[in-house]
Amino acid sequence: MTDRYTKTAVILHWLIALLIFAAFPLGLYMHGLPLSPTKLRLYSYHKWIGVTVFLFAVIRVFWRSTHRPPLLPDAMLRWEKIAAESVHYLLYTLIFIVPITGWLMSSAKGFQTVWFGVLPLPDLVGKNKALGDLLQELHEMFNYIMLGLVIAHVAAAIKHHFIERDDILTRMIPFLDKKS
Repeated sequence: MTDRYTKTAVILHWLIALLIFAAFPLGLYMHGLPLSPTKLRLYSYHKWIGVTVFLFAVIRVFWRSTHRPPLLPDAMLRWEKIAAESVHYLLYTLIFIVPITGWLMSSAKGFQTVWFGVLPLPDLVGKNKALGDLLQELHEMFNYIMLGLVIAHVAAAIKHHFIERDDILTRMIPFLDKKS
């Protein structure tokens, strides 16, 4: 068993994280704009990011299923290990659910998703205003849940690095490892 993540796992982690860090504030910003070409362009960018997150998530889950992650440190308490594994499981779940609810919402609201303006994706449901409104609420709720989990995830990593002084953070950010 290795004591760090593979380079592929690290790259996928940070690509997905950066895309989410771009999509979330973009979603907040564009939502309140009046209807305009700029708003429509920003919605397209937001959708492109979401589809890309979904595709990277598929690759990441496949990679993780074939490459076991490093074990958590023995010094971690049982509840900390359960919490870490639960947060990871929920984050993996949300990196699928958030893009899917966005795609479903776009379909229900009658706006096809066209990845990078080139590849039209099929509508997953027919146009239905009530369903679109419900999916919008779910999409927003899942995004805020993800935000809370990401904050907990980052806080735990920082705690482990600066307080516990273990190798949790260096396994995902190898250049921080003074042993390398």
